[in-house]
Amino acid sequence: MDTADRGAAAGLRVMVLGGTGYLGRRIGEAFRADGARVHPVSRTAAGDGPGDARHVAMDLLAADALDLAALFGSVRPDVVVNAAGRVWQGDEAEMTAGNADLVVRLTRALAGLPHPPRLIQLGTVHEYGAGTPGAGTREEQEPAPVTPYGRTKLLGTRTVLRAAADDGLDGVVLRLANVIGAGVPAGSLFGRVAAHLGAAARARSLGEPPDELRLPPLRARRDLVDVHDVVDAVRAAATAPRADVSGRVINVGRGEAVAMRALIDRMVRLSGVDVPVVEAAPAPSPRTDVAWQQLDVSRALRLLGWRPRRTLDDSLRDLLAAAVPAPVNGRT
Repeated sequence: MDTADRGAAAGLRVMVLGGTGYLGRRIGEAFRADGARVHPVSRTAAGDGPGDARHVAMDLLAADALDLAALFGSVRPDVVVNAAGRVWQGDEAEMTAGNADLVVRLTRALAGLPHPPRLIQLGTVHEYGAGTPGAGTREEQEPAPVTPYGRTKLLGTRTVLRAAADDGLDGVVLRLANVIGAGVPAGSLFGRVAAHLGAAARARSLGEPPDELRLPPLRARRDLVDVHDVVDAVRAAATAPRADVSGRVINVGRGEAVAMRALIDRMVRLSGVDVPVVEAAPAPSPRTDVAWQQLDVSRALRLLGWRPRRTLDDSLRDLLAAAVPAPVNGRT
């Protein structure tokens, strides 16, 4: 199949950890549209949480394995999606707590249930570290992350794979490329650029000159995937045969390394806001990221029937429409 069967999830009980966050909210909405009974879990009942009787307010960082086991025992989910964690803000200790320690408690709680659900762990391309220019990174590559985020997410991935091997947990890791789309977090590069373009558009409307867009050096090429495509991959993973996906890592991306400077320039053109883009001089310290990221996504097609559907212009237009108070320029 080319995409997730929208009837396959009907009636499933789906628990989304981090259910009011950027990815978690959209995942929950999609499963709800599929006819699943969705239980978002988050520290606060933000957004549409209060209107959902199934919303669970829980501080996942403070919850121990017994708390989590009690929660799962009361809901008895068929699928648990872990969209919780720390991404842009926080030091390595805080990232460890959210991206690694939580997953240890989570897998312990799930493994102890009489009928454990499927666990879908959202990983990241940053777990791999440097890619090989001109080639896509396959799941078999030995990870060598160079950032705190990548290191702590890799610990979470290894915890899930170990629980699948040792305890029989039905767990799968979707290793996501850099996610882009409407509402992307402000701490990301694209969130920062969108916010600046929104401010520039407002300044123009008042007859004021906009500030220049100052960014770090844009030397890298990155694999990017639309948030809607990520949601479809999660939906597909929820209903795929256990023999196909359990204990596996599956890459989810466009399978393309995109030059960041060219993409930022395209974003500015689509916004219709004429602002100068200035790259800062490279820092004298060693790089803390990598120059090339490109995922091989053939396993996702083979096991999930999934492939990316949305173009980068689709993603950029969605992002700009949510951030810039003016019609998005569709000129090429």
